[in-house]
Amino acid sequence: MARLRAAFRDKALFVRLFGPDVYAVGGFVRDLVRGTPTEEVDLLVARRPLDKIVRRISPQGRVDLVGKSFGIIKFTVKGRTYDLALPRKDAPRGTGVRGHKDIAATSDPDLPIEKDLERRDFRCNSMALRLSDGALIDPFGGVKDVRAKIIRLTNPSAFPEDPLRVLRTARFASVLGFAVDPAIYQVAKDIDLSGLSVERTNEELFKILLNSPKPSKGLEELFKLSVLRQLFPELYGLTLALQDSVFHPEKDEYGHHTVWQHTKLTVDQAKTLGDLLGFAAPKKLALLLAALYHDAGKPGTAQWEFKRGRMVIINYGHDLASEKTVKKAFQRLRIFSWNGCPLSKVVPILIKTHHRAAELWQNRENVTRKAFSRLAAEAGGEIELVVALDAADRAGRRKRLVKGLDREARWLLRKFEELRVSKETIKPVIMGRDLIKLGVAPGPGMGTFLKRLTKLQLDSRFETRAEGLKLAKKIIGGKRP
Repeated sequence: MARLRAAFRDKALFVRLFGPDVYAVGGFVRDLVRGTPTEEVDLLVARRPLDKIVRRISPQGRVDLVGKSFGIIKFTVKGRTYDLALPRKDAPRGTGVRGHKDIAATSDPDLPIEKDLERRDFRCNSMALRLSDGALIDPFGGVKDVRAKIIRLTNPSAFPEDPLRVLRTARFASVLGFAVDPAIYQVAKDIDLSGLSVERTNEELFKILLNSPKPSKGLEELFKLSVLRQLFPELYGLTLALQDSVFHPEKDEYGHHTVWQHTKLTVDQAKTLGDLLGFAAPKKLALLLAALYHDAGKPGTAQWEFKRGRMVIINYGHDLASEKTVKKAFQRLRIFSWNGCPLSKVVPILIKTHHRAAELWQNRENVTRKAFSRLAAEAGGEIELVVALDAADRAGRRKRLVKGLDREARWLLRKFEELRVSKETIKPVIMGRDLIKLGVAPGPGMGTFLKRLTKLQLDSRFETRAEGLKLAKKIIGGKRP
């Protein structure tokens, strides 16, 4: 029997409490085999009923019976939380929508550990490590698959019973850089995904975007696994939409110049730029989702036009169409906020305004502070994100990842700084309370007046509160709103 050396903070505690009956399972074992050990550990305790496990660990930390009905305990010790589970088996319960069955999980302390591993999704995840002596339990050849970097099903007959496993296939392939066994595609195409909650769907998508070295790998797997067709129709439409092969030379391995190919490359470049610029995860996710949907309006705006001596595919107004498309998609998927970032607000704004950044560069000889201020205001102050999305879009014509912002993006950020245009400078300096003191009555008229003053502020007619009040008095003296 093969043995591995596992090390994590509280290993000795669990061995002391449960001896040879406690195992590390799932991703921890897989990553140990890969040579990339992690501190995130899921544990399995065999041959002990739930109540005895609880009594044993309660003096050592906090116990939460979040999954009591199927034998799962959350155990927190010194600020770190572990999932402890009993061996269990899964069985379909009911029939639900076509292609999906609810899973009934039944815990059994005396169930052989091999039976517990058999219910897991992929062979690379169907391994256990006995903590007391490092013995590796690998009944399905998980080590072989990890070393071959391939995802294969542990139990093909059980795979359709949990549709979430289809999305997990894409996520693991993308995050780990593994290939997918072609047999999985044949099974996945007939699995009905409509019963999946949007929360679980979004969680898998977000992990692909944030945790993959190249998110395009996972996005392409979602396409191959029929997930785009069923759950992301706006993105599926991009796979069927052509782009002009001269302006967009990027193409897939079969020579297709699709919007989908450009989109995947743009997302990869956005991920690279987000990392290089040090964006926090919420801000990075906003950038990645904007890159993913930035051309979602192209299929509906595509037309041929004769120009420059040939027929060209054009997409006039696709940025505004993409803004509308992503709003509808987010509403359906119930994507609103994530870790404090209002995605449903920020992402459409980025999509709508990122071409405006390019327009500033194109008119750089004559552009004024007024133009920069208006763009900053329309972008909700998210200047860095707009510039990064614009740069990723330009770089989305090649597979080679960028090493930083290009000349155009650097110029844009430098000009915003030189002209002193920022999230702070676009905030209105004149408020309703200021107008009340000047004799303006609250109501719709005041709102109109405030909008007018804000526009004048963005047009650099004034910068300070004193200057704004002076201008407001002049306007009121001429004609009260």
